[in-house]
Amino acid sequence: MLRINDRAPNFDAETTIGKLNFHDFLGSSWGILFSHPKDFTPVCTTELGYMAQIEEEFSSRNCKLIGLSVDSVDDHLAWKKDIEETQNASVKYPLIADQNLKIAKLYNMLPAEEIDDGKRTALTNATVRSIFLIDPDKKIRMMLTYPMTTGRNFDEIIRVLDSIQLSSRQKVATPANWKKSDEVIIVPAVSDDEAKKLFGDFKTIKPYLRYTKVD
Repeated sequence: MLRINDRAPNFDAETTIGKLNFHDFLGSSWGILFSHPKDFTPVCTTELGYMAQIEEEFSSRNCKLIGLSVDSVDDHLAWKKDIEETQNASVKYPLIADQNLKIAKLYNMLPAEEIDDGKRTALTNATVRSIFLIDPDKKIRMMLTYPMTTGRNFDEIIRVLDSIQLSSRQKVATPANWKKSDEVIIVPAVSDDEAKKLFGDFKTIKPYLRYTKVD
């Protein structure tokens, strides 16, 4: 089973922009790998379109997008046309072809014994609905799986990315419903004296709960 802080498994794949190696594709960037159980499915169509609309938000945070669906490149290319027609957005990020289920299994989205018998449906691939946030060291920093009937909240993924990038730079954590520019929590491992040096002013609610502002 994959866990947070595990190294993201590497793979070679056929995609809508040609063959690529996943780790090489990410390079020194952060990455979002988000998967889909089947092409030409309604909820996923809206998701891919929305991600295309907000791709610049991820790019500005040094984060690359890459999608995956359990179908062929030819199907992906045809689906892209539908997405662009119905969602008014051009899908520029790559879509991985995973009709042999190799990557879905590699990322524990399907059991190892699953086979591609040519009869698989979105329902049989229902667990291929995960998002993996990967840092520049190729470590998995967040995993999230949605049911097929619930469209994913990608604005929340941006919020999580902001939080993780901030907490990777500074000795802070972010409270419930935190948004960029809100107050943050000083991690308990930092003493009050060190907190004064690092952050200047801060307020103490409890010895373990201290708030401050950071840039």
